[in-house]
Amino acid sequence: MSGKRYVVIGGGIVGLAVAHRLVLDRPGATVTVVEKEPGFGAHQTGHNSGVIHAGVYYRPGSLKAKLCRDGSASMVRFCTEYGIPVEVCGKLIVATGADEVPRLHALHERALANGLPVRLITAEEAREYEPHLACVEAMHVASTGIVDFRAVCDRLAKLLADAGAHLRTGERVVGLHDTVVVTTAGEIRADVVVNCAGLHADRIARLAGVDVPARIVPFRGEYHELRPERRELVKGLIYPVPDPALPFLGVHLTRMIDGSVHAGPNAVLALAREGYRWSAFDLRDALDAVAYPGLWRLARRHLRYGVGEVARSLSRRRFAASLARLVPEICEDDLLPAAAGVRAQAVAPDGGLVDDFLIVRHGAQVHVLNAPSPAATSSLEIARYITAGLPV
Repeated sequence: MSGKRYVVIGGGIVGLAVAHRLVLDRPGATVTVVEKEPGFGAHQTGHNSGVIHAGVYYRPGSLKAKLCRDGSASMVRFCTEYGIPVEVCGKLIVATGADEVPRLHALHERALANGLPVRLITAEEAREYEPHLACVEAMHVASTGIVDFRAVCDRLAKLLADAGAHLRTGERVVGLHDTVVVTTAGEIRADVVVNCAGLHADRIARLAGVDVPARIVPFRGEYHELRPERRELVKGLIYPVPDPALPFLGVHLTRMIDGSVHAGPNAVLALAREGYRWSAFDLRDALDAVAYPGLWRLARRHLRYGVGEVARSLSRRRFAASLARLVPEICEDDLLPAAAGVRAQAVAPDGGLVDDFLIVRHGAQVHVLNAPSPAATSSLEIARYITAGLPV
């Protein structure tokens, strides 16, 4: 029996999964979740595309590759066990021109190295899945699925409450001294602290005196959705071949678990860590970003890409044109605005984008400093990975 006190900072899907794993594995432990919002899954979790990723894109042997592959399976099992609507529908990654075929084949080799059920198919075979698709070749990924991750959060929160965990919402962490968590409602004493604060994870780590190896830079991902009468143009999930130098997957088409079809996201620098609109501006967040040398080095390295993303953000016509490369019948009038998300992307001081999950242990603290997509897919396995290394 464990009598230890565990505090998890952050009530997104990763924080809730860590807390749930602690409840399952540490009978007798006291588990507390601190979340600054009035509810759970309010930020990255509640604003993503709802895709259960297979693990195609990630470097073999990396945490992302292993935890995403295993997490896609455990997420489907969890949803099935608790009656959360989920569908393993598969997806297509498509080359729309001959110049993209070598990158598609390289991605196929990576997916095979990651142990995934994938196969290259012809354009004719691809149109059996997606009749309105334009491509020269495609890869079918059988194990990709769709779900509402906020519904997963709701279930995790209920399981935690039923198990006697302390769920403290509406409390912001303002200090972290060894294992004393200071919130706007007072102090919480712990034996172990796990920081899963997402968009603010680096700041929480700095409160504890951790020399963080990377800084969170927020990128807003903007979505549109197809008008209901045009949803028949997309049967499942259609992705372009991504640029291997970037962690963004390109604008794609996703049939959601509720039947709607979302298009996006792009990736533009946000001037607030919770900047879901162009008008959102937070002086502290903006100054934090522009004072960071890593951001300027990143901007120089990817200036052309960044300009293109801003142009697409400002023009629905450009956004529609990106989608028409995949499904030519889509036009500007088919798109309706949809809610945006913000990706908490860790950027190294040299301007490099951290391409793996970044988890730093510091005494009796664990800091999850880079957990963008596919963290929702991987959340149950991230939780296993973290808790396996914690004192009982």
